[in-house]
Amino acid sequence: MIYPIILILCFRIDRVLGWQGNLLRTQYALGIANTRQPTVLCAATEDGSDDDVLLEGNEEEYIYAPQSDDESFLSESETARQANELAAIGGNHIELQTEISNSFLQYALSIILGRAIPDARDGMKPVHRRILYAMDQLNLRPNTPHRKCARVVGEVLGKFHPHGDVAVYDALVRLAQTFSTNYPLIDGHGNFGSIDADPAAAMRYTEARLTSLSKEAILDELEEDTVDLVPNFDGNELEPNVLPAKLPILLLNGASGIAVGMATNIPPHNLRELMAGCEALIDSRLDGGHPVTDEKLFKLIPAPDFPTGAIIVGTSGAKQLYKTSNGGVVMRATTQMEEIVTKKKGTRTAIIVTQLPYQVNKAALLEKIAALVNEKKLDGIADLRDESDRDGIRVVIELKRDAVPQVVLNNLFKKTALQTTFSGNFLALFGGSNNEKSLVPQRFTLREALDSFIDFRFSTLRRKAAFRLSKVEARANIVNGLLLALKHVDWIIETIQKAQDLDAARKQIEDEIGLNAEQTDAVLKLQLGQLTRLNQEKLESEIRSLESSRQELQELLENDHTVYETMKTEFRELSVKFGRDRQSRILPEEDGEIDEVDLITNSRSVIVVTRGGYIKRMPLKTFESQNRGTRGKRGTSDSGTLESQVSQCFTCNDHDTLLMVTQKGVAYGLRAYQVPIATRTAKGQPIPQVLPIRSDEMITAVLPVSRFSDDEYIVLATEQGWIKKTALSSFEKLTTRGLIIATVEESDSLQWCQPCKDGDDILVGSAMGKAMRFEASKLRPTGRTSRGVKSMTLREGDRIAGFNVLSGGQAKLESEEYVLAVTSMGFGKRINTSEFRAQNRGGQGVIALHFKKGFEQDEMRCLQIVKEEDEILVITSKGVMVRQQVSQIPSQGRSATGVMVQKLDAGDQIVGVSIVPEMGENENEFEDAN
Repeated sequence: MIYPIILILCFRIDRVLGWQGNLLRTQYALGIANTRQPTVLCAATEDGSDDDVLLEGNEEEYIYAPQSDDESFLSESETARQANELAAIGGNHIELQTEISNSFLQYALSIILGRAIPDARDGMKPVHRRILYAMDQLNLRPNTPHRKCARVVGEVLGKFHPHGDVAVYDALVRLAQTFSTNYPLIDGHGNFGSIDADPAAAMRYTEARLTSLSKEAILDELEEDTVDLVPNFDGNELEPNVLPAKLPILLLNGASGIAVGMATNIPPHNLRELMAGCEALIDSRLDGGHPVTDEKLFKLIPAPDFPTGAIIVGTSGAKQLYKTSNGGVVMRATTQMEEIVTKKKGTRTAIIVTQLPYQVNKAALLEKIAALVNEKKLDGIADLRDESDRDGIRVVIELKRDAVPQVVLNNLFKKTALQTTFSGNFLALFGGSNNEKSLVPQRFTLREALDSFIDFRFSTLRRKAAFRLSKVEARANIVNGLLLALKHVDWIIETIQKAQDLDAARKQIEDEIGLNAEQTDAVLKLQLGQLTRLNQEKLESEIRSLESSRQELQELLENDHTVYETMKTEFRELSVKFGRDRQSRILPEEDGEIDEVDLITNSRSVIVVTRGGYIKRMPLKTFESQNRGTRGKRGTSDSGTLESQVSQCFTCNDHDTLLMVTQKGVAYGLRAYQVPIATRTAKGQPIPQVLPIRSDEMITAVLPVSRFSDDEYIVLATEQGWIKKTALSSFEKLTTRGLIIATVEESDSLQWCQPCKDGDDILVGSAMGKAMRFEASKLRPTGRTSRGVKSMTLREGDRIAGFNVLSGGQAKLESEEYVLAVTSMGFGKRINTSEFRAQNRGGQGVIALHFKKGFEQDEMRCLQIVKEEDEILVITSKGVMVRQQVSQIPSQGRSATGVMVQKLDAGDQIVGVSIVPEMGENENEFEDAN
């Protein structure tokens, strides 16, 4: 498809280029014809019509061109004819495929080597290198006044970087931004943009100069032959192919760039940590040094250090980046909770954001939060405002009064850029220490980057030593000549006075005294007064100093150990002068993970399961406390069908794990908040959409568990009186895939599931009003798949109607706990637990309830342990619920018939009773944590 595009472009420029355009178009047409690729051209006529003419050409290649009434216009058919004639002649022509391939390769290499990818040695792209070099040539030092950025950009464009001024100015601005660069290399004066992505002021308004770090640690040794100077784009100037950096700028300030087929994204790091890592690697190179393991290197450089601070969540991503050159570093905003005064003189909790993740646009972040709040995707936020100023960032997120701050914050981390990932990709140009032609793009690890910098610094130190040695030797030669001339100063003065010219004096002095040309020139350049005032003692002191310097420099050139020690000393000095504490705090991995449960408020809810296989969750605050004997609020739909009849209703906290047991002995694990929320009158969601249960299964018991402890058990009971005890910890890893927890006969049904300890008692009751109490410790723990043992002996037609665990057993016989008995016809009473004495398991039990006369078909539906201060929810088969105080139900003996607990409509009956729990221990812990 690229050939038609090129030809269409050629046709479009025809009217601009005239004959040259036609020739170019013909050449491209020839190139396409020679590639033997079918080509179709679509072009519009000058008058906008789309009439096409088939051009003559090869049998396999054909070209369409527009008609035109303008005789001066060279039609596409004429172009094709000329192309065919040229092809028939067999003259030289351009192979389009080869031309495009070669041109694109040259373009790609130019982008990779000259634009987008930084050099591993000095960590800079050419544009950054040229900006700093130009500013150094303009003497924009840290101790000089600022100069207009337009002056710098003009210098760079005119001498070194033949590209657009916008690209150069944008690169200059980034080098000066404290929120983009860890250690700014340019000291900007004026508006250089903001973290809100506001653009910098025009270059005619802003001013700049070099920072102390860029001058001392990057440009300081340029004049000492430490790097090669190469001709610029027009050959009129020289520029360094690399800067003699004393610091690993590639890692210090990071880099990012997109080239052809490759990209790089390197995060910034802390200077002190990098220097410590370099010293450790240098020590490993010295004689007797120990190799630096990855673990040791990662302790010295644990993670990037971003200029905006914030928090790094864990180090696993950074370690992967350092080892494989590719990895993600999770960043999180720094926040704190504050109590602020509202406009109405009240107080509210607010989340204060003081630091943002690297490269996060604050203005866009606030817009995103506001949009999520307006779309109801983020709850609990009452107000949002930006109070940032020149002293720092301060974003105030004011919360609603009923919001849980930690849950809101976790949702902000999950849904906004308050938590984001820096996707690192280590790629840079590697090659010879000063050979630009050998540079190639290469992925690298942290160790390879530091080793490359150390090798480069080693090379620059050697070159600097060689340069200084040549200067020292040249000066020593001059001083030796001056000392020799001092012995013949009178003769030299007389010779100069008598000589016909300077050349004659030079030749006579060289011949008589034995001075070389450099020494003779130094003597002749001295004025007569200077020559007579030469001090032999000073010259001898200088020659001794020069000899000492020569020996030191010679040592640097001959002894690698000396070079490495010099580097270590240099690193320590730079670390002391320019180093600073880490800006980004590292959060331990386990403290930084946000699970789904962390995003949910641990509220209290009512969960309803119907006989038709529907389930839903409702906030507990939906139901207000009512008096005994009222009809209550509807808690589910009343369609008069099986689907609407309530089979299970219980209250729990949203963070609890629900052990949902079927009648066949299979259990499923589900978090309470995963149950779909619905209104009071809604039917809910089909259970198969929430759990993968089979069509012949039905949820018969649900146990909310806050913590899976080792000293607790689960007691399971069936309608036919079978009971078993299994350790609670066996169900900790229970998931929605399900697990067999008991063997149940076809004629039986597993109905109850309760937690217990060895010191507890178990109370079971039958539908015919019998009850039995026995010690849980006498029930032997069994495996998950066992059937269990008999709990009590049932008469024919009887079944288990209630199952309870009494905490504390016999020790709590005189406590304020009661047994609540409720029948299907709405009658109920409280019975003191002391009236039920412990017996041996397997007996027939004692009478717990007498049924009222005229209600012989009545049966007991609830045998529940309650306290006087408890509240209960009474549920009917039609979904009507009554919430009332237990204290309103009278306490009676075992043989009493009870009182009316709830009025029932015709055909309705009680199906279940649930206790409304008080604020649990886990919920208090949750609030304390927030």
